[in-house]
Amino acid sequence: MADAHYEVARLAGVYDAVEGERTDLEAYAALAEELGARRVLDVGCGTGTLACLLARSGLEVVALDPATASLEVARGKEGAGRVRFLLGDVSALQQVSADLATMTGNVAQVFCSEDEWMSVLAAVRSALVPGGHLVFETRDPARKAWLEWTEEASRIHRQVPGEGVVECSVEVTAVKGRLVSFRSTYRFERDGAVMTSDATRCFRSRPEVAASLEAAGLDLVEVRQAPDRPGREMVFLARRPA
Repeated sequence: MADAHYEVARLAGVYDAVEGERTDLEAYAALAEELGARRVLDVGCGTGTLACLLARSGLEVVALDPATASLEVARGKEGAGRVRFLLGDVSALQQVSADLATMTGNVAQVFCSEDEWMSVLAAVRSALVPGGHLVFETRDPARKAWLEWTEEASRIHRQVPGEGVVECSVEVTAVKGRLVSFRSTYRFERDGAVMTSDATRCFRSRPEVAASLEAAGLDLVEVRQAPDRPGREMVFLARRPA
């Protein structure tokens, strides 16, 4: 089940404005070119920013997400007509073939149980052609990013077409081992509405991620620094053996 800020139409509609410029996606587009990818699978595509970016550059893109509201936003973007959008979980990937799979943002951290995470890796491996690559990012738990997730420190204001000013803040509600739960609060100037979205993310260490990739039959090629958060996020590049 998708978090409310992906699934509720009003929150999905302001998502891109709240997130701001997605400069992190430029690195994924560059990597697709570096690897010579022609068919890309975007797992957890959300509002479709990366999928549409890649499609506009001429790549064949399949974009998967469980949130109807997010996909509705995605379908309205430039280049969306060239993307094959799939609604659902990784069970929908049985007929998909790609030479590059991506999971951007915090998608890899959405899968909190090991069974769920391993199921995702297995499905992605099956969708990749032999020699195909998987790239995703995840926050380094050693940096404890959640300590900065306080209402005061995270509060931002965005001007959103049709909504006016929207205030958004994040506050941690629980930390249990690798699992960090938090609540995002949205306040709409236009009508005074206040909406919330609760979520939990799993913070896996580099050795834990590497072990899961090996268990899923994927070779770890490289771990890079996230260009937009150097030293705070790890970008994993893995490969299905040829």
